[in-house]
Amino acid sequence: MSKTPNVVLILTDDQGYGDIACHGNSVLNTPNLDHMYSNSVRLTDFHVDPMCSPSRAALLTGRYSARTGVWSTLTGRYIMREDENTLAEVFNSSGYRTGMFGKWHLGDNYPYRPQDRGFHDVLTFGAGVVGEIPDYWNNNYFEAQYLRNGIYERFDKYCTDVWFDEAINFIKDSESQPFFCYISTNAPHGPFNVHSDYSKPYQDLGVSYDRARFYGMITNIDHNIGKLHRNLVELGIEDNTIVIFLGDNGTSAGASVDEEGFCIDGYNAGMRGVKCWAYDGGHRNSCFIRYPAGGLTSGREINSVTAHFDLMPTLISMCDLKYPDGVSFDGINLSPQLMDGKPGDNERILFVHNQQLDHPKKHKDLEVIMGSWRLVITEQWGLGLRELFNVDIDPGQSCNLFEQYPEVTSKLLKEYDMWWNDISVRFDEYSDIVIGSGPEEHTKLTCHSWHGKKGLYSQVHVREGMQDNGYWAIRAERNGLYKFELRRWPIELQIPICEGLPAVTGIPFVDDVPAGVPLAITGASIQIGDYKQNTNVDTDDHSAVFHCNLQSGSNRLQTWFTGESEDEMGAYYVYGSLVK
Repeated sequence: MSKTPNVVLILTDDQGYGDIACHGNSVLNTPNLDHMYSNSVRLTDFHVDPMCSPSRAALLTGRYSARTGVWSTLTGRYIMREDENTLAEVFNSSGYRTGMFGKWHLGDNYPYRPQDRGFHDVLTFGAGVVGEIPDYWNNNYFEAQYLRNGIYERFDKYCTDVWFDEAINFIKDSESQPFFCYISTNAPHGPFNVHSDYSKPYQDLGVSYDRARFYGMITNIDHNIGKLHRNLVELGIEDNTIVIFLGDNGTSAGASVDEEGFCIDGYNAGMRGVKCWAYDGGHRNSCFIRYPAGGLTSGREINSVTAHFDLMPTLISMCDLKYPDGVSFDGINLSPQLMDGKPGDNERILFVHNQQLDHPKKHKDLEVIMGSWRLVITEQWGLGLRELFNVDIDPGQSCNLFEQYPEVTSKLLKEYDMWWNDISVRFDEYSDIVIGSGPEEHTKLTCHSWHGKKGLYSQVHVREGMQDNGYWAIRAERNGLYKFELRRWPIELQIPICEGLPAVTGIPFVDDVPAGVPLAITGASIQIGDYKQNTNVDTDDHSAVFHCNLQSGSNRLQTWFTGESEDEMGAYYVYGSLVK
């Protein structure tokens, strides 16, 4: 094994700061994470985004997520811009073998897939949750078709077990080459489906049903982290491997909050707000870094303000990687603090916001962080207030000091204005989905990436026939004749547009899903730029097919299904390809 350090980066989904026993949760059982906590350097004032796709974009680029084109989990704004440099590409260019296992949620189509962004070995699924609309139909957490380097492969094993087992196999196969292994779990994000061996102990303690399952998913993650550690030890590479653990946003189910964001049950480590909220509980998270050969084993704490986008410049320094040309990081290199014990910058200013919109809105749900100061502005998540807190004396963010410290509020508001002016330069750009590319012969578009609407996301929405519509931002790779198939159901089902589906029930430890309702669709339409065409839909048609001559370049594509309902409905699935 090379003396160049290996890296394992573990990111969990919806596991908040308080969802670990070592952070004071007296109910949870997480012995392996507790062991890592005690034997690593801990970033105690560490911040991510309040939602998952933005956190992933920032983590993998070293830049504010909004700068990369990612500020939502829907509306096509989870697709990371093509011109961004990823951590995998940097490791790749420095001779590392790179692998990614689990949740991606930064683009389902070329050129945005993980295998297009620097990863050699990929096992993933569509969108952000197993069973979302872009995913293989009827996938669940125990039985699923996952994408191995773009090709579907069947797995009959719990999803988190799959990600860790495949990552361990990747590590075992990397003995002659340093590796970067990114394990990105979809757990403990809902649906809270897990074997009762993990959830029942919490139910027996009186924990509510969904929270018991949420905790059970975390305990399963913890079990897999222990298995990973044992394999690193058995392979003789533990000392020379940097292992990093973090979560992607505040808790989704470990605590419940009132309309002001204060915890009313569960455990949130004394913080205000949960996932999506601008308060610390929405984005302050764990970050443990263990590297025995580098002396990062002591349980030492770094208390200065740090963030997810610091990890890319830090790893570049720690692993002596080739610095990408022309890249400007928003993150800072933490290795002087980690390796040499140097103090952090107490005046550093960070910005956190939650948009979840197609087009970002200034002053929506944000927090400006400077040392112990927190300037919070709420809109959708909260009471619509401007508040200032000092978390050194008020970690629960309950005492508003906005009027008492006008010099602090003025400074932080001015800093936010400058940041917004800088970060918003490219907000009007789209990350176009490419049609007619060599790497992806048939491009699958789904309503998950509609612009102009909030967007549908669950396969349940497709089953229920929810009425909504939006448009896709596409780019024809070259001039030619293109074929577009409009479908209500994904191509793997091979059933007619108008037909319904039976409910799925009785799968152990998996929530039931409702029947797919039949729809009386009689017509279909498509518009690409100025081109518009209509056709009839018969009851036995699996798709409505259109052909269109396109010039290379960007366009908007929108579709319609029409019938008895007066509500507007787009095709949930469109398959596009270059004919000639």
